[in-house]
Amino acid sequence: MFANYEEALHWIHSRLRLGIKPGLKRMEWMMERLHHPERKIKAVHIGGTNGKGSTVTYLRCILQEAGYKVGTFTSPYIVEFNERISTNGVPISNADLVEIANAVKPLADELENSDLGGPTEFEVITAMSFYYFACVNKADIVLYEVGLGGRFDSTNILQPLLSIITSIGLDHTNILGETYGEIAFEKSGIIKGGIPVITGVKQEEALKVIEEQAEKKHAPIYRLGRHFSFKDHESLLFGESFTFFDENLKIEDLTLSMLGRHQIENASLAVMAALLLKEYFTIEEEQIRNGLKQAYWPGRFELISTSPIIVMDGAHNEEGIQSLVEELNKRYRDKSIKIIFAALSDKKLDNMIHRLDKVADEMTFVDFEYPRAAKAESLFEISTSKKKFFKSDWRQAIKEGVRSVTEDGMLVITGSLYFLSEAMPFVREHL
Repeated sequence: MFANYEEALHWIHSRLRLGIKPGLKRMEWMMERLHHPERKIKAVHIGGTNGKGSTVTYLRCILQEAGYKVGTFTSPYIVEFNERISTNGVPISNADLVEIANAVKPLADELENSDLGGPTEFEVITAMSFYYFACVNKADIVLYEVGLGGRFDSTNILQPLLSIITSIGLDHTNILGETYGEIAFEKSGIIKGGIPVITGVKQEEALKVIEEQAEKKHAPIYRLGRHFSFKDHESLLFGESFTFFDENLKIEDLTLSMLGRHQIENASLAVMAALLLKEYFTIEEEQIRNGLKQAYWPGRFELISTSPIIVMDGAHNEEGIQSLVEELNKRYRDKSIKIIFAALSDKKLDNMIHRLDKVADEMTFVDFEYPRAAKAESLFEISTSKKKFFKSDWRQAIKEGVRSVTEDGMLVITGSLYFLSEAMPFVREHL
């Protein structure tokens, strides 16, 4: 058993050696031994390629404004590991994390010696979160973010109040499939019988699959752009404003503190979710308005500094890069843009880097410490930028990047969220 936080965290991280093991049998086994905490939780299940974390944050803030105790389960973390299991935006305490790790470790040890095999890091953390929100720090509602895919993700033992599929992109294709349709099939695995599903998916190929799965499971479906939408979009210096509407309702002059058109899409999904959750919770329009305005999720086109201009963005796949490039072209077309980029080696890197090459005046590629991290030199070789560099020391690259930003320029630090989790506290410390 663990005597302190450091021991518990070391054990959790040590399970990364097991990699990714899709399937629900280990989770079902652990839940049975824990007397099914997942059945004692009211939950919303959020899947998709991009936008999950932001959508979770918008919905959490709306529900908090309405006076509810809201748990969240998200990944990866940006500043500290404990963020992954939070209540009203406050990460789990070290003492509570030790308690729930001690509850799950004996089960993990037993599984190690069974035909099912030991649970992965993500399975262990998911099991810990179910136990925490059901037995240690009970929440009124918990928002569960899918880790990978949906159908075989360890969170998919939930029977939620509703499900959300934010988007579909060509990410993790080695596991989820090579086409939008194949990936949509995996993502739509979170759709449950008779339980409403909200989606912001745009590709017709993917939508067809999601709608087929919803129909097959008799799940009412609400599509962004068909059943609800937004208009009057205006980009503000520190956010966005828009009007939300569906067949029965219009909410004007909503404002966000996060930047980007894609954030309006994420916020609209959260508003639609809040309206459906009124069947179970009391939520007023003013609480929706205030919740959206207060919502903050680090590393999503985040303006870290205005003098010099420094933006950090967790653009870790093609769709994320496309959104980043669109915002840079819209907001900073007149600036000289320097980009520092790090990525995981199992991503489709060619298109990601070539999109950045087109918007950047200077590219610097860096290494970071993570098992699947791509080497800076490998990224450098893909780039076609006329002014490009690679450095193994990302800290030195950031220091030099910050110092070299001119009045008519800006620095963008982007790529893997795992990289941003290391870089963000360093940047804040050295500004």
